[in-house]
Amino acid sequence: MAEKTEKAVKYHKSFYSCSASVLCAFADEAGIDEEQAKAAAAPFAGGRMGKCGAVLAAEYVLAQKYGKDSDKISEFEAEFTSRNRSVMCSELRGGLRSCRGCVTDAAEILEKMLDNQ
Repeated sequence: MAEKTEKAVKYHKSFYSCSASVLCAFADEAGIDEEQAKAAAAPFAGGRMGKCGAVLAAEYVLAQKYGKDSDKISEFEAEFTSRNRSVMCSELRGGLRSCRGCVTDAAEILEKMLDNQ
């Protein structure tokens, strides 16, 4: 497991939400600090916006780095969907994937994408 992915999983094990786990691990890539990351991630947690919070956090990082209309966001979603069959929280938590698994997958995909830039 790569460094930022490990950090995201560690945050999740420390009871950070799915979205805060991913966004805090990649805060520097989004140009924010950890406290700003926690605040920005709050609306994404627990499927409140429909999509998985870990997915929304990763997409936030990509939007901050490449712009909200970047192809990177759809590329991220396609990879996440290929691993998990969905990006929707209710479907994932309904038996497709655990929250920890979603955090791990979102962080791994994001880290790989950022490393390959």
